[in-house]
Amino acid sequence: MEEKSVTALACAFSRAYHVENNKIKIFDDSIARLLLSKEEYFQISRSMADGIGFFNPNFTGTDEEALKWIVDNQLSQTPLARGIFTETALQRAVAIGAAQYIILGAGYDTFGYRQPDWAQNIQIFEIDHPATAKDKKIRLEKGKIDIPKNVHFIHADFTKELWQEALIKYSCFEESKISFCSILGVVYYLSKQAFEKLVSILSAILPKGSTLVFDYPEEIKNTDIADERWSKQILLAESAKEKMLASYSYKEIENILSEHGFLIYEHLTPQQMTNQYFDVYNHENPTHPMSAIEHVNYCLAVKN
Repeated sequence: MEEKSVTALACAFSRAYHVENNKIKIFDDSIARLLLSKEEYFQISRSMADGIGFFNPNFTGTDEEALKWIVDNQLSQTPLARGIFTETALQRAVAIGAAQYIILGAGYDTFGYRQPDWAQNIQIFEIDHPATAKDKKIRLEKGKIDIPKNVHFIHADFTKELWQEALIKYSCFEESKISFCSILGVVYYLSKQAFEKLVSILSAILPKGSTLVFDYPEEIKNTDIADERWSKQILLAESAKEKMLASYSYKEIENILSEHGFLIYEHLTPQQMTNQYFDVYNHENPTHPMSAIEHVNYCLAVKN
């Protein structure tokens, strides 16, 4: 991608909207709103509300109600679910020795700028396309968000370039230290060959005990049974020129990881994710429940 990611910006908006409009927060990203100007936040809100006819042709209500319906039903579930899944796992990993956090396709991830006390002794490496990384730095500056000393930027399109060389040569990175690596919102846009190559590279870089976390689209053998929300996710990605390229069965994911020395320790389906992370929110909001997007699974694997 030559330009900054539109889907990454939409994810930041959805996290910001969730925090600003809900007392019960599935994932509390207190920084996301600061990455968006007032004008931009309004424009995205307006654009989303105007799109209600695409998302829900039978909807009746105000523009604000339309916006909330779209965010709660179509946009925010995956960013919120994978955020809490990943950062909960990261905390566990740090507690038992992980010293580095590698964020591949960092986009507008904000963990480094709201990091809790338990993360302040780890090194955080954000790896992303130069255009997105540059835009993020501008947003951080405009939002008056300090960049902590343990946050490092590595500019690379890791689908094309030898990004691993830039990481290995980075002065603060140590190959011998146990790392936690997240690949969120990325696997969708990689071919199967590119995904396996990425896993292979990470296996070569990461020492035993390191963790890999990612979300991925599950294989749907009969396209007629694909959920309507998932079908719209595919169309949205294509409209943003970020076409989804592959999907996987659990066995495929397990085989790819196993072949490169990773063992699955945790795997959640959408229903399991909804039960685990959305239950409290749904109990407090029975008329507006949220559920994880169908056909998106979450995986945590550890290097043997």
